[in-house]
Amino acid sequence: MRHLAHLGRAGLLAGALALAGCGSLIPGGSGGAAPGTASATARTPARPAMPIASAPQSFLPRPEDSGCIADLGASGARFDLLPDTYAAPGCNKLGTVQLMALAGDRAPLSIANLGPVQCSVAKAFNDWARFGVDRAARQILKSPVARIETMGSYACRNVAGTDRRSAHARAEAIDVAAFVLADGRRIVLKRDWQGGDAATREFLRVVHKSACKRFGTVLGPEYNAAHEDHLHLEGTGAKFCR
Repeated sequence: MRHLAHLGRAGLLAGALALAGCGSLIPGGSGGAAPGTASATARTPARPAMPIASAPQSFLPRPEDSGCIADLGASGARFDLLPDTYAAPGCNKLGTVQLMALAGDRAPLSIANLGPVQCSVAKAFNDWARFGVDRAARQILKSPVARIETMGSYACRNVAGTDRRSAHARAEAIDVAAFVLADGRRIVLKRDWQGGDAATREFLRVVHKSACKRFGTVLGPEYNAAHEDHLHLEGTGAKFCR
C-alpha cells in the first residue's frame, strides 16, 4: 500500500509538471533543461513556451498541492518546488514554491527579495501581477512593469504586538514595497501613495483594489502606520481589505 501511494504521488507530480509547460519565460532560456543547456524539444518551434516546475529527486509534493502546482505552471510563472519544513511551533513551509519569474502579457516580470510562498498564494500573486499590476501600469502609466520589489514572504514571527503567529510564519503572505517599470520609473508605496503624481496615485489604488479581489487579506498604507510602506497580501480565503 505504501508503494502504491508513492506511485500515486509520483503520477500527480508528473501530470503537474507536464501541465506546467516545456519552455522558459526567460529570453534564451531552455525550459525544462538545466540552466544553460538546451533540450531537443526546445529547438522545435511550437506554441508559446511556458515554464516548468522542477522538483529535487529527494521529495515529492503532497497530493493536495499537485493541482495548485499544475495551475501555477500553466499560468506561466517560473518556479521551483520546495520541501516541506517545520522551523518552530506555528512556523512552517508546507506546499511552498520559490517563484523566480512571473508572467506578464508581453514579457516576464522579475521579483526581488521574495522567499518561499504557499502555492495558492503564489498563484494569486502571479495572476495579480499580470492582470492587475502589469495591465494597470500599461494603461495608466503607459509602461509595462519590469520588476516587483517585495519585503519578503516567509518569516517565523508573530503579528506585531500580539502573541499570535503571523501569516508570514506559514509562508502565506507577501509584502510588496515597489514596482519598477520598463521605462525605468520606480513606484514606491511609502513615497508615492500620497506623494506621487495623479497617475501614480491612481495606479497604486487600482493595484490595491485589484489585490483585494484575489487575496484574502490585503492591508495597505491607509490601514495603519505599520503598512505605510507596503501592501500586505495574505491568503486566498475570507476577505478583509483595507
